[in-house]
Amino acid sequence: MNRKYLNTVLIALIVALGGLLMGFDASVISGVVGFIETEFHLSKLELGWSVSSLTLTATIAMLAAGPLSDRLGRKKILTYAAILYSVSAIGSAFSPDFITLVLFRMLGGLGVGASLIIAPMYIAEISPPEIRGRMVSFNQLNIVVGISLAFFTNYIILQLGKSDAAWAQSLKFDEYNWRWMLGLETLPAVLYFFGLFLVPKSPRWLVMKGRFDEGVAVMKRFSSEEQAVKDMQIVQERMALESKSDKTPVRELFMPAMRMVLTVGIMVAILQQITGINSVFFYAPMIFEQSGIGTDASFVQAILVGLVNLVFTVLAILFIDKLGRKPLLTVGVAGITVCMLLLAYGFNSATYRLTEESLTALGNSELSEPLSKIKDITYDSDVSFKDALRSAIGDEQLKIHESELIKAAISSNPMLILFGILGFVASFAFSLGPVMWVLFSELFPNRIRGLAISFVGLINSAVSFLVQLTFPWELVKFGNAATFLIYGLFALAGLILIIRMVPETKGKSLEELEAIMVK
Repeated sequence: MNRKYLNTVLIALIVALGGLLMGFDASVISGVVGFIETEFHLSKLELGWSVSSLTLTATIAMLAAGPLSDRLGRKKILTYAAILYSVSAIGSAFSPDFITLVLFRMLGGLGVGASLIIAPMYIAEISPPEIRGRMVSFNQLNIVVGISLAFFTNYIILQLGKSDAAWAQSLKFDEYNWRWMLGLETLPAVLYFFGLFLVPKSPRWLVMKGRFDEGVAVMKRFSSEEQAVKDMQIVQERMALESKSDKTPVRELFMPAMRMVLTVGIMVAILQQITGINSVFFYAPMIFEQSGIGTDASFVQAILVGLVNLVFTVLAILFIDKLGRKPLLTVGVAGITVCMLLLAYGFNSATYRLTEESLTALGNSELSEPLSKIKDITYDSDVSFKDALRSAIGDEQLKIHESELIKAAISSNPMLILFGILGFVASFAFSLGPVMWVLFSELFPNRIRGLAISFVGLINSAVSFLVQLTFPWELVKFGNAATFLIYGLFALAGLILIIRMVPETKGKSLEELEAIMVK
């Protein structure tokens, strides 16, 4: 393993720490929602807003991040993102009310959007073609590490809240559990800020700014001197040709020559989110509680989600430059389709019935009397059962005791639900997770790459926002089975489009791909 390869890996890993922060920031809320729902007396749409508000501002940041990085530089935008992550984590942890929490979450969303767009772009611009897919996938790897870390720290804090240790009690992990969950992000955010001091400016950006010699000097750190000069000369020549054009980059993005590449980008951007991945990552404990396993067990199973996500992302990174992008997408989306349909079947076959024994086991005399009105009645869906609970004890009591009541009443196969969720996460991590960002970094021409990635990233984030916002509401209105069935049908449609439309990009330079894709 030569020095230049190691240097590429090191810089790519540092830049990809932005992905870790994004994954942590997004998924840590999964452990928080249950606590803030009762503390701040939130409706289901307000609960969805507490989760999706981060994605809303991330969407705005994605729109601006590409053009800003073309003007100010990739490295500078990533540095600003690290600062935003730090301020957001501290502010969220100390939020006195729902509005303040949402505002600081939205501030963090600006960092999420910027790092999600710029990190893979930067890595693609320094990486040789033969390892570019693997290097860009480091960003997705760090996202899933961040997701796993969030699930794990959420569980640890939950257990520390029950500890009798004096130090744990003095830090008030029980009283301030969700605040600790949100505040821990400050540590990796500060580490990212200082790590970026080791990262050079993008060589392709330097050439775009007329600083050819500086661009070559940076590129020589990652490839041979001959190849560095050759690559930067190609960039310089293309920039010279493009500077003679009277077309603006915005207009060029929608020109007929860009139709094929833009259609593929939009399709993949929508598909990655419309299949419900962030419903799982952001609401994992809530979903597992719906299978009747209880709060503690749901946090443990959320950790399994993070670990499976990590393992299959690593596998995708190992195979993406060997098998190619399209085979991974095809296999993964087929798996997503099967697992979503399996989840729909598992939840549809569940029944709910409160018996005298289950009511006694609750040990709550205040609930026993009103719930006696629905005792020994069998409900065939979670929607009808929750409606009956709401009529019996009221919405506020249902929010507090929903998990234990479902656990007391449900008759289902929780292992089938667990298998479906883990299978879905594995399929996503092997395909749409890392492959989408690799494709985005490869498909678009150098001159408008920042703008194009921002545009398709905007669409991806907007769909993510809608999925996160509506998921709690969907569970109430449509039920678990129908919600996952909808995701499965979207995945099936996406599988057909992938087979018909997505090209293979492995092993080609960015300039070769531009010549093939853009006529």
